[in-house]
Amino acid sequence: MSKIRTFVAACAGMRSGRDPLANRDRAIALVREAAERGADYVQTPEMTSLVDRGRASLFEKVGPEEADPTLAGLRDVARELGVVVHIGSIAVKAGDKIANRAFLIDADGDIAARYDKVHLFDVDLPNGESWRESATYSGGDKAVVADLAPLGTFGLTICYDVRFPALYRTLAEAGAEILSAPACFTRQTGEAHWHVLHRARAIETGSFMISAAQGGTHEDGRDTFGHSLIVDPWGRVLAEGGTEPGVVLAQIDLSLVADARGRIPALKNARPFDVEVVRRARRLAAAE
Repeated sequence: MSKIRTFVAACAGMRSGRDPLANRDRAIALVREAAERGADYVQTPEMTSLVDRGRASLFEKVGPEEADPTLAGLRDVARELGVVVHIGSIAVKAGDKIANRAFLIDADGDIAARYDKVHLFDVDLPNGESWRESATYSGGDKAVVADLAPLGTFGLTICYDVRFPALYRTLAEAGAEILSAPACFTRQTGEAHWHVLHRARAIETGSFMISAAQGGTHEDGRDTFGHSLIVDPWGRVLAEGGTEPGVVLAQIDLSLVADARGRIPALKNARPFDVEVVRRARRLAAAE
């Protein structure tokens, strides 16, 4: 199947809470709204189905992928509406931990690709906010590129991954034209870095960046930055949400990928190199 050159992409910004079924219903409603407004592809944020910092309650509400109601519901609505639905991520059981897993669902409702978040958010922020995702989540070990004809070729990442440019270069070199980092970004880090990281990843690779985001104050007390973004390969912001749940849309013209990569062929011009570390010894003055 040949690729079309343009399509309409939508980001569904959310404020997911502790009730997975309520979150599922909100996600489905946003996908329906986006489709009614002309979207061919709709992306939801990281942790679409559940935002809950309590480890015990999280494990109580999370099950295996095949039993997840959000995944089932969004597959059904993708099939019904004939749109591609990209679930930014949901939490699913993975042994004694949880996988933070993205799903790319085609217009027939079939799962075209899965991606488990590689980089886990283990940080201590200046305001005393501390996160240890590795205590609860198991990190993935594979980058994923999905050729979803006729729309295009997608590189899947999640949230904190956006700080690791080598991942995005690898995805672009493997053929990705559209990159994504659906997120549950903290307000503090989002205010500092969200926009510049997205524009940088787009510019470095000559790719579109599409990232739906959680926004506002959640039931578990966390504050997330929101500001779902669609950025073109030249680093221009085509659409941006706020902190309130809602849909933003933009026209994706895949010819801009080849145009940007042709003007500045950074992927093609990259060269291997070695690193030389030079340490200069300090000379001590001779004792008199």
